[in-house]
Amino acid sequence: MPRLPDAATFRALVDGSHRGLPATLLRGLLAGCAVPYGAAVVGRNMLYDQGWLPIATPDIPVICVGNLTLGGTGKTPLVAWVARQLTELGEKPAIVSRGYAAARESTSDEAAELRTLLPGVPHIANRLRAAGVAEASRCHAATVAVLDDGFQHRRLARSLDIVAVDATDPFGCGRLFPRGLLREPLRGLARAGGIVLTRALSVDAAQRTAIKSELMRFAGTRPPVWAEAVHGPRCLRSADGSLRPLADLTGRRVAVVSGIGNPAAFRRTVEAAGAVVGKELIFPDHHPYPIGDLDQIGHAARTADVELIVTTVKDLVKIQATDLAGVSVVALEIALDLLSGEEALQQLIGGVVGAPTTGCSRDA
Repeated sequence: MPRLPDAATFRALVDGSHRGLPATLLRGLLAGCAVPYGAAVVGRNMLYDQGWLPIATPDIPVICVGNLTLGGTGKTPLVAWVARQLTELGEKPAIVSRGYAAARESTSDEAAELRTLLPGVPHIANRLRAAGVAEASRCHAATVAVLDDGFQHRRLARSLDIVAVDATDPFGCGRLFPRGLLREPLRGLARAGGIVLTRALSVDAAQRTAIKSELMRFAGTRPPVWAEAVHGPRCLRSADGSLRPLADLTGRRVAVVSGIGNPAAFRRTVEAAGAVVGKELIFPDHHPYPIGDLDQIGHAARTADVELIVTTVKDLVKIQATDLAGVSVVALEIALDLLSGEEALQQLIGGVVGAPTTGCSRDA
């Protein structure tokens, strides 16, 4: 069986970075495959919009945090931010996810990461999201569910959809999967009550304005709340739970290790924190890190003469080592900061759970 390309290779193919006749021919093939995919997505959404497919109604409010594109949009820190807002409002949130890339009776990458970031918030992984929400209410006394990565999961009604859009690639290369990175056409934003532009400072103010203007064209007659956010590093976390100050990265020569949807963005964050990248190892998204890969990382770090191995929290929960070949392993813990639209987004969330608000919610 041919090996599927990793996220970085696939992105370079569909955004046109990979040039030459073979890449051009492959893009043509992918464009052909996108036609039936797009027809299926549009047809499915129409059936839900017309009420011809059933939508389950949960017994507690559901706030969905999702996206329109494949790859990393910084959604997990946004999920954590929403859960913290709900906790501050006196609610008992639970996070419900599909459990993508998790083996039976194991924990998905995102679930493990969120459990590390939010130790007091239960996380239910269930392919049947409606059953997961019911479990959150019945077994964990949750008063509200946060649906992680469920924007395209139309079978479950929700009180609010918040869509994360990455400023560095807001339109998914402008094409539907597999020719591009769009999961569905941009007009799906008509279902969103809020849009959060993540990594907003990666582009200038004029570009942010242009992105907002373009996305709002697809947002329907009731424009969603617009917010802009950055992902800021907070500290360094070790597998044993200990924390180190971010300043420990300043001037340090490091090896960057990641198995995420947008490894380039993570490397930029590490460099912005003051580290000097002496080696980078990129693995496929949701990589499990068997022992052979850990040996490879340790050997590469020693050979490159680095002082630290820096990874993501999502990767650290699978690496589960405080050092490899004698080189310390730390995760760069990332949190979301709202640059604009925070109050409006808080009001939107408050409206779901009955707090005073001027926000609005939208249909599933």
